[in-house]
Amino acid sequence: MALPPDKTSPSNNKAAAQQAAQQDVFLREVDDALRQDQVEGFMKRYGVMLGIVIVIGLAGFGGWLYWNHHQTKQLEERTETFVTALDSVQANNLDDARAKLKPLADDGSDANATSARLLLAAIALEQDKKGDALKLYKQVAADTQAPQPLRDLATVREVAADFDAMKPQDVVSRLKPLAAPGNPWFGVAGEMVGMAYLKMDKKDQAGPLFAAIAKDESVDDALRSRARQLAAVLGVDAVDAVVDDKGEPLDKPVGKLIKAAEAGGE
Repeated sequence: MALPPDKTSPSNNKAAAQQAAQQDVFLREVDDALRQDQVEGFMKRYGVMLGIVIVIGLAGFGGWLYWNHHQTKQLEERTETFVTALDSVQANNLDDARAKLKPLADDGSDANATSARLLLAAIALEQDKKGDALKLYKQVAADTQAPQPLRDLATVREVAADFDAMKPQDVVSRLKPLAAPGNPWFGVAGEMVGMAYLKMDKKDQAGPLFAAIAKDESVDDALRSRARQLAAVLGVDAVDAVVDDKGEPLDKPVGKLIKAAEAGGE
């Protein structure tokens, strides 16, 4: 009895693999053709719009590059103008400095514009034009777009220029936020606040403030010396306790020792 042919023979397997490969090639060709048709359809439908978007994008990028270059060039020119104005100030040619600074001061709120206004205000004070100076200081102090350190500087200089004409309470209100230990303007602002307290007969507030200024090593030495003297007059010890040659603290601070010596000499 004859056996049926084996369907899993090598020849059948080879034929099946070949057929599968042909089918795979056919499917890839169909897929590629379909993708090509889709791309062609997309380009016909959206090609013009896509081209416009690309052109606009390239134009925008080119514009940004030009604008950035223009801004950088302008900043360099403004900085150079400010430097030459400083040279004129150092040469005591204030009119020339003012002419160079005014265009900078009239344009924007960047550091150059704000610095130009501050320098113009200083020139105005030097030329006895207090009203012009105060106007510029007020402008900088109120400019929320200006750098905060420059706004604080304008506030301090405005109050210093107009201190005698201001009400003491107004001085305190303007400068008290700056008259705090740790603030860069503590010494200058604190001294004016202390003097305003004295005008208001608030010695109990002026004395400790002057003492704090005198003890703050970050404050200018001349200002600390003045504050120490004012604190002493108000009966507040503004000298830290000192130590002997062994590093042991003395019982009495220097201020009390001086008073005791003065009393003994009378």
